[in-house]
Amino acid sequence: MIGFLRGRLAAKHPPSLVVDVGGVGYEVEAPMSTFYGLPSIGAEVTLYTHLVVREDAHVLFGFGTERERGLFREVIKVSGVGPRIALAILSGISVDDFHRCVEADDAATLVRVPGIGRKTAERLIIEMRDRLKLLGGPTSGGLPGAPAGAQLSPQAEAFSALVALGYKPAEVTRLLQKVEPSVTSTEEMIRHALRAAAG
Repeated sequence: MIGFLRGRLAAKHPPSLVVDVGGVGYEVEAPMSTFYGLPSIGAEVTLYTHLVVREDAHVLFGFGTERERGLFREVIKVSGVGPRIALAILSGISVDDFHRCVEADDAATLVRVPGIGRKTAERLIIEMRDRLKLLGGPTSGGLPGAPAGAQLSPQAEAFSALVALGYKPAEVTRLLQKVEPSVTSTEEMIRHALRAAAG
């Protein structure tokens, strides 16, 4: 198992990024909560990782904090919830907000996450009650650093990231139209769109 990666951030195209560790480029899938805290391209980054082995691929998931990784690992143990849905949960809800949803039996908030229906939301709440105690403590901050520019336009990158997270293209277009023109970075566009989707 690969526990963490420390290296140079070589590329970031939400929800994927590449970390150059000693000349080897590791492709990593990460939630938007991690992307918000990434440093600029070329800077050193440390990600806590979880490797998912499937018949057709080995997929490495990366997280800015151990609590994010811990929640991811607990959520994918729930029947009917795979890594993609777990990634969508972490992109749309903070670890602390997820705790609050479970404690308050707030299935309505979870249903707003792409890929989660009412039954899955209720199953998450029931099965995660005891598991969340293992994650305790306040959310620690993300990785330091400022977002950097990308090869695609920020709007195009935001569009691709939201589609990859499970939103339909037509819905993504509608959500991005609600983003204020003053918002120019990919990460902020995605953050605003996710807020609009949860509203």
